[in-house]
Amino acid sequence: MDHHSAGEVTAPAVSELDPPNRTLMGPGPSDVHPRVRRAMSTPLVGHLDPSFVELMDEVQELLRYTFRTENEWTIPVSGTGSAAMEAAIGNLVEPGETMLVPTNGYFGGRMAEMARRAGGDVVEVDAPWGEPLDPADVESALAAHDPDVFGFVHAETSTGVLQPDVPALTDAAHDHDALVVADTVTSLGGVELRVDEWDIDVAYAGPQKCLSCPPGASPLTLSDEAMEKVLSREEAPRSWYLDLSLLEGYWGDERAYHHTAPITNVYALREALRLVAEEGIESRWRRHERLAGALKAGVVGMGLEMNAPDDYWLPSLNAVRVPDGVDDGEICQTVLDDYDLEIAGGLGDLAGDIFRIGCMGHAASPANVVLTITALGDALATAGADVDPDAGIGAVREALR
Repeated sequence: MDHHSAGEVTAPAVSELDPPNRTLMGPGPSDVHPRVRRAMSTPLVGHLDPSFVELMDEVQELLRYTFRTENEWTIPVSGTGSAAMEAAIGNLVEPGETMLVPTNGYFGGRMAEMARRAGGDVVEVDAPWGEPLDPADVESALAAHDPDVFGFVHAETSTGVLQPDVPALTDAAHDHDALVVADTVTSLGGVELRVDEWDIDVAYAGPQKCLSCPPGASPLTLSDEAMEKVLSREEAPRSWYLDLSLLEGYWGDERAYHHTAPITNVYALREALRLVAEEGIESRWRRHERLAGALKAGVVGMGLEMNAPDDYWLPSLNAVRVPDGVDDGEICQTVLDDYDLEIAGGLGDLAGDIFRIGCMGHAASPANVVLTITALGDALATAGADVDPDAGIGAVREALR
């Protein structure tokens, strides 16, 4: 048979791009500020263009401000938050070294997985899902295992728990000569985080949470001590792409080619960080606390329970207990269908038990809080749950007043 006559390859008919216009109040991504979207539509330049090199310096300065650090090694990693996470762990943990990780949420488990892939031995400090780490337990685990690296999750997106008293953890780790890696994916730009003051060696984050920026260029900062360890490794990290000793050549003084940076994502991150600086980082922390506080008041006001007690409630990610007899997936779907509003269900140990409602960055606004409580109350009441939607809205109004 003549293979030419077997049929021409025809181009697929694909309609024009028209995604729905959602309000994003899930665990991320969050709504993007119009200024950030505009920044992404500006012309591309080369990733070694003098104008882009200047812009790289600005992004680094803005990241230092947002992390509250003076670390020279502060960069956006090309990739999503998990790339920044893998860059942190894959460079810091050498084969045969020990990393202490928490068991109190989904992302502690991801830390463990990445440490194992880096050739590390993983040991655990235990706490139930939905609770923070107890500094005494961390101290005991450090004494028992003598790890080279200790990782903890500052804001656990799977449970809605904020780790309190971070300096107690970092002090204990440093007493045992362990470097500290903090997952700040859902805290950077949304809740109090002070990298230098709290003596955190390495922190990584995602841009799509409290910074309200599309995913693609992810914040990472390393202390001089941490970078010294990275640069003195005997064996190169297993990832060439995320090798910080090579990335240093691009983001450091040389500006030598390593890979093509995601230029548009860097534009977006710069604009998102400019918005942080204009608002003021401490004012931004207060805004998240006030608006998430109103969201929490509405949740409790309608008769629901928060997953995390007030002492370690995470304003940027509100974990709400699913009431008896209700399917969380159906409620999330109803809210999406009827209100174009995204919220999410639980992960891992808490799958089916909680709703995860973000209150992050540009999405943390009075209008969105009112919409979320209205939609959730309506969907739950329709599903026959024992809730009082009107009382929920009343509580939101009172809190916002």
